[in-house]
Amino acid sequence: MTRSAIQQNLHLILSTAIVIPAALVYGLFPKTVLPQLFDFSVETTDLTNVFRAIMGLYLAFAFLWILGIVKPKYWTAATLSQTLFMLGLALGRIVSLVLDGVPSTLFCIGIFGELVLGIFGWYQFKRFNDGS
Repeated sequence: MTRSAIQQNLHLILSTAIVIPAALVYGLFPKTVLPQLFDFSVETTDLTNVFRAIMGLYLAFAFLWILGIVKPKYWTAATLSQTLFMLGLALGRIVSLVLDGVPSTLFCIGIFGELVLGIFGWYQFKRFNDGS
C-alpha cells in the first residue's frame, strides 16, 4: 500500500484494528472476558445474544471499511459509515454520561477514542472525497 493510500485510509485502518478485537471480545467471550474488563456480568442467554449481535454488527461494519480500503469505489460509503458509527457510539456514551453518571475508565477512553475517530473520519471525507 502506498503512502498516499495509507494516509487516505488511516481512519478506516485504525477503526478496523480497534473494532474487530472489540467485536470478538463482545461476541466470543461475553461470560468470561467482559466481566473481567467491566463492572457487569453476562448471566442470561438473552444478554449473551445481545453481545453476539453486537459482534455481528461490528464485524459487518469492519468488513465494509476493509472493502473501502481495498476497493476505492467503496471508500465513500466506508468512510461515511465509519464516521457515523464512531460518532453514534460517542453520542450514546455522552447521553449515558449525562443521564447515568461517569462509567468505568475503559468506557471513558472509548468516548474520547470514538469522538477522535469520528471527527477524523469526517476530516478524511472532506479532504479526499472526489465529489462523486
